[in-house]
Amino acid sequence: MFIDEVKMKLVAGKGGDGCTSFRREKYVPMGGPDGGSGGKGGDIVFEVDNNLTTLIDLKYHKIMKAQKGENGKGKNMRGRNAPDIIIKVPAGTTIYDEDTGLVLADLTHDKEQAIIAHGGRGGRGNTAFATHEKPAPEFSELGEPGEIRYIKCELKVIADVGLVGMPSVGKSTLLASVSKANPKIAAYHFTTLSPNLGVVTLKDRRTFILADLPGMIEGASEGVGLGTKFLKHASRTRILAHVIDMAGTEGRDPINDYEVIRKEIVRYSDTLANKREIIVANKMDMPSFKENYERFEAKYPDKEIFPISAMTREGLEPLLLHLRNTLDEIKVENIYNDDEYESTIVYRFQNEKPYTITKEDGIWVLKGEEIEKLFKMTRFTEDEAVIRFGRKLKGMGIDDELERLGAKPGDEVQILDYIFEWKE
Repeated sequence: MFIDEVKMKLVAGKGGDGCTSFRREKYVPMGGPDGGSGGKGGDIVFEVDNNLTTLIDLKYHKIMKAQKGENGKGKNMRGRNAPDIIIKVPAGTTIYDEDTGLVLADLTHDKEQAIIAHGGRGGRGNTAFATHEKPAPEFSELGEPGEIRYIKCELKVIADVGLVGMPSVGKSTLLASVSKANPKIAAYHFTTLSPNLGVVTLKDRRTFILADLPGMIEGASEGVGLGTKFLKHASRTRILAHVIDMAGTEGRDPINDYEVIRKEIVRYSDTLANKREIIVANKMDMPSFKENYERFEAKYPDKEIFPISAMTREGLEPLLLHLRNTLDEIKVENIYNDDEYESTIVYRFQNEKPYTITKEDGIWVLKGEEIEKLFKMTRFTEDEAVIRFGRKLKGMGIDDELERLGAKPGDEVQILDYIFEWKE
């Protein structure tokens, strides 16, 4: 089964907790702190595997969760890092953040990797907090939470040449004639529902990959028919071979068919519209071919047109040789410069507060990634850890901001699902 789109939830591993411990030996009564730090939580990594051609393996894994790092121990023993989860995907997989729509990774080469969800760092043991003023701290940190991401994986088939055109113009027959691929061929529209790939081998032993893509109809760029499912795969090819039923066997006009497809390609993407294009005039074995061919050639004198019959294999050798020679002239990296991916620069202004304070039902609600992370990493069963937590909040300016907003001692303050009493 060909699957080219999958949505998943990723939960990276939490860091291991730090340890609060003191050296206890018979002849070392004041041994000092020796609590080790926790290990790092597991990352979730996507890696390209050229042996894969579909995302079907991910279809039944809606949630991927990495392991937690090992907790630190006494005697300054650091916890082990958790193993990373490696998710194998085919070349041409693009990974989007479902919440923001941003592209997280665009994986196109064998063994290429991208960390999509980072594991949390390990919490520091009490040894890490020892100072000259406080040589024996009685607190440690909990591990940092791992990242949680909701993502969409989208596969765009990578091929050298993509066969495009209306349904039932002979694309699948052409692929079957020039390669060992065995696409489904039938006398009805949309027989091809997903891309089929075939390797074409020339007499001089040179090869290239040919993709038979689902047929297009008017409105494809807006999702009509197989719509964008077709167009996204076409964007990964280096050459578009536009197959036209030049005999007009279903009563269609070849010129109109070509113009409809071109219009949809231009609407979808400038990059796709500017790809190298070759016209494959199919069904030259039919009686009505010659008249339509001459009319098409007169309409588009500057186009590269190759008359063929995919059924009888007539004209295939010159076409394949020309495609291979043209591929030798085109840089491979051109297929990856999709104009749908824009460089994004995120600016963080120095005076931007890393938190927000609102009042809801009489409770002051504190929100912010930095505050919430600090809260989750604080061990509230240790008095010194609680004091440090309050000191950190004060250092962020939260006490001053609460006072400015009108908070009074004894008011309730909420962080995540926990409510505290605020004291100056």
